[in-house]
Amino acid sequence: MVPALRYLVGACGRARGCFAGSFLGACGSASGRPRPLCGGGHSASTVHQTGHNSGVIHSGIYYKPESLKAKLCVQGAALLYEYCQQKGISYKQCGKLIVAVEQEEIPRLQALYERGLQNGIQGLRLIQQEDIKKKEPYCRGLMAIDCPHTGIVDYRQVALSFAQDFQEAGGSVLTNFEVKDIEMAKESPSRSIDGMQYPIVIKNTKGEEIRCQYVVTCAGLYSDRISELSGCTPDPRIVPFRGDYLLLKPEKCYLVKGNIYPVPDSRFPFLGVHFTPRMDGSIWLGPNAVLAFKREGYRPFDFSATDVMDIIINSGLIKLASQNFSYGVTEMYKACFLGATVKYLQKFIPEITVSDILRGPAGVRAQALDRDGNLVEDFVFDAGVGNIGNRVLHVRNAPSPAATSSLAISGMIADEVQQRFEL
Repeated sequence: MVPALRYLVGACGRARGCFAGSFLGACGSASGRPRPLCGGGHSASTVHQTGHNSGVIHSGIYYKPESLKAKLCVQGAALLYEYCQQKGISYKQCGKLIVAVEQEEIPRLQALYERGLQNGIQGLRLIQQEDIKKKEPYCRGLMAIDCPHTGIVDYRQVALSFAQDFQEAGGSVLTNFEVKDIEMAKESPSRSIDGMQYPIVIKNTKGEEIRCQYVVTCAGLYSDRISELSGCTPDPRIVPFRGDYLLLKPEKCYLVKGNIYPVPDSRFPFLGVHFTPRMDGSIWLGPNAVLAFKREGYRPFDFSATDVMDIIINSGLIKLASQNFSYGVTEMYKACFLGATVKYLQKFIPEITVSDILRGPAGVRAQALDRDGNLVEDFVFDAGVGNIGNRVLHVRNAPSPAATSSLAISGMIADEVQQRFEL
């Protein structure tokens, strides 16, 4: 077994529980022995955030030194490269340039470079215009950070491999199980010999149920609602932000060799529109960041009245919007008009024109937001109180770059499970 995966499987072994796209717990089986179970509400794995991200293996340069996000990203990237090598999953360590195109961006770029050094990222260097051209012949810029250890991978393949490892370790993956309720059992099922060994009851929308000893939920876009089902606080609320990508036409993909990113604005968690090569040879441009009117709203006109009212009434969105009105309007404008996005992209690669791009896929980011309108950028765990609180752990927020950090995050969750459940 890959050393990193001992965290994932080890958590289930110690907790006698089940991992899932939406929930993870410990279930009884016909043999009377606990069986790890992984359950989710859709017909397949990787349907949502995992299957809609950019595919980048991040280096950890953006995050505050000594922060949990920085440590997990640097550790997670190393573990992910190791995992892909051992499992034969294709990836490319194509590198990344973070490019300053305006003079006022240079101090921020230099500060970001120093941050990367503090985070222990190997191979970083500041390069000037001539070296930018050597790395990316069609890219213009005054100065850039060359980050050679950034890579790309198909995270669908990675997640499906995780699922296979889980099953080979004795676990089961349960799909099409949309959770409706989580509660303590009122009595032992059919006077079973297990008694109340599996006192947590998870019910789905079809009236089916499973019984568990311990439960860990990692529900992404529904993490607040799943947590609330078990009696925990609904805060922080999840606000969905859609990120739309554009595609370079195949005949224009020669314009981009590796990842090209702008200098980020530290006021926002989004990294800005960037150029991302994919494992299939295509080039994605984006994403933007606009409010989605449905938690699974991958199309501009997807709408859920329930989700919209929940966002307006229960989250701090109004305060966030008032504080960042100009940014929000700009993002909405770029989402509607391709020419506006292309004008921004031309700051980096002037040769790109509107006729060179097509509308592409979209993803939805589960952004945790507190009632004061602050973006929650750290990990949030919750369990509630009482009997159920001693047996349920909710992973409420696993912020970007969660895909890169996934193996390191799983180790942290395993430690949290062991501590909270006193295993």
